[in-house]
Amino acid sequence: MKFSKKIAIAAVAGLALIGTAACSNGNSSSSDSEKIPSKITKKTNVVFWHGMVGVQQKTLQKLTKEFEKENPNITVKLENQGTYSDLQAKINSTLQSPNNLPTITQAYPDWLWNAAENKMLVDLTPYINNKNVGWGSAKASDIRTELLNGAKIKGTQYGIPFNKSIETLTYNKDLFKKYGIKKVPTTMDELKEVSETIYKKSNHKVVGAGFDSLPNYYVLGMKNEGVDFSNKINFSGKDSKKVIDFYADGVKKGYFRTAGSEHYLSGPFANQKVAMFVGTSAGEGFVKQAVGNNFTYDVAARPGKYTLQQGTDIYMFKHATADQKAAAFKYMKFLTSKASQVKWANATGYIPVNNAAIDSKEYKDNKSLKLPAKLENAMKNLYGVPVSKNSNVAFSQLNGIMQNILATAQKGQNINNAINAGKAKFDSAWKQ
Repeated sequence: MKFSKKIAIAAVAGLALIGTAACSNGNSSSSDSEKIPSKITKKTNVVFWHGMVGVQQKTLQKLTKEFEKENPNITVKLENQGTYSDLQAKINSTLQSPNNLPTITQAYPDWLWNAAENKMLVDLTPYINNKNVGWGSAKASDIRTELLNGAKIKGTQYGIPFNKSIETLTYNKDLFKKYGIKKVPTTMDELKEVSETIYKKSNHKVVGAGFDSLPNYYVLGMKNEGVDFSNKINFSGKDSKKVIDFYADGVKKGYFRTAGSEHYLSGPFANQKVAMFVGTSAGEGFVKQAVGNNFTYDVAARPGKYTLQQGTDIYMFKHATADQKAAAFKYMKFLTSKASQVKWANATGYIPVNNAAIDSKEYKDNKSLKLPAKLENAMKNLYGVPVSKNSNVAFSQLNGIMQNILATAQKGQNINNAINAGKAKFDSAWKQ
């Protein structure tokens, strides 16, 4: 498998899990008659659609076997649906025949906006608050609050966070030393300054920095300007142009670059063509493999106040039986426990969603990756793309829009026409 494809697997995420509305501590569910079973006393099957491959899939399989051993009446059937886009398409097409949906699946919340609108998802709050199959409360779950909130749709807790990542700064320590860089950038202005210095001192042979995800760059740039991602954004307005111009000026002058046809900057980084890049924390294992012993790399918090929390959650579908729902939630509880999340994070490079796992010695002392020891600081201010109608479509459009603008800048041309064209596409995405 090509290196860029491996990174793509780590960076992308998303399958959907939908479930039925449930009840708290045995109270009524969506049907006002269904009880949450206190125990699973008969053989119960749970079907889980996912998009994990490689070490991710092997780790998921191992954890699932551990769960089944602890819960002999529950069988979890893991069904890999291919790539994340394949999974999303499979879910969308199967929504037309709800009884053919799995019990649970991975998904980004904005994929399931229409499913939530059509009352096809289970409100998981009653399960969370149930002391038999859940934790008794959201606080008792010890799942990081920002991640839990990120799995809500229109304020309802439809998902439980699972395989999550954040954006981090990966940098070449040897190049920093060579060009006299003594401080890792913590702000965007510092990132620009260091990038310009490296580009000039290398006689234009080494680009200072770049961002893997152009949509992420734009959304966080706007957030750092105090603007949340929504259909109220004026793409050609003052704040938006400030964010766009910052990257475009760097591309035009040569000290910034985009991933371009290589899709991810980890390749150029490993070849020492770029000194640092902002990308998913889940890709560090692949970076380590590509860099090898050629130079020393390190990771740091993403420059700027905010970093983006990304990755999928687990959702439950409504057609399942009461026993299947309870069994599925017990499985979700198991996957997000401290022990499971430490194993998951250490094996895959995803960040733990459980606070105790984040703070644990077993995670922080992981010597195979750089991030664990620094994760707490890197997660100080998490931001998730707000879930609303067509937000996923508008977010996805940003990649092509920003690519066009930055390609225009690279040619040394005025970008105003490209921004105006981008505004038309951006506004149209929100209105479709």
